[in-house]
Amino acid sequence: MSSTDLIIHDISDVVVVKLIDASILNAQAIETIGRRLYELVDAKASRKIVLDFSDVKVISSSLLSVLITLQKKAQAINGRVAIAGLRKDLRKPFKITQLDKMFSFYDDQEAALADFGVRLNK
Repeated sequence: MSSTDLIIHDISDVVVVKLIDASILNAQAIETIGRRLYELVDAKASRKIVLDFSDVKVISSSLLSVLITLQKKAQAINGRVAIAGLRKDLRKPFKITQLDKMFSFYDDQEAALADFGVRLNK
């Protein structure tokens, strides 16, 4: 996974992370994603994070572990992580493991941003 496989930008006070790989299965790629996501909380103290999965078609269960750690890090500084654009079939592992109670899911990035109080002008 190269650094361009995540697009990270700020919209107002929310950090939006777009995962652009269709398949997130490789252990090294997941480790890199984790490191970059944790840095958002650890180094930048980002409290509002939207993860946009709209381009992702396959994920590894190892990625769930990264997301759990990210959410816990965000919650430790009174923040939270929202998940946008995750395909319905990819929500199943979240439901089975009851992680659907830990995260808020949104149909798209715009809906997640709106829940954080950010309205996009169209």
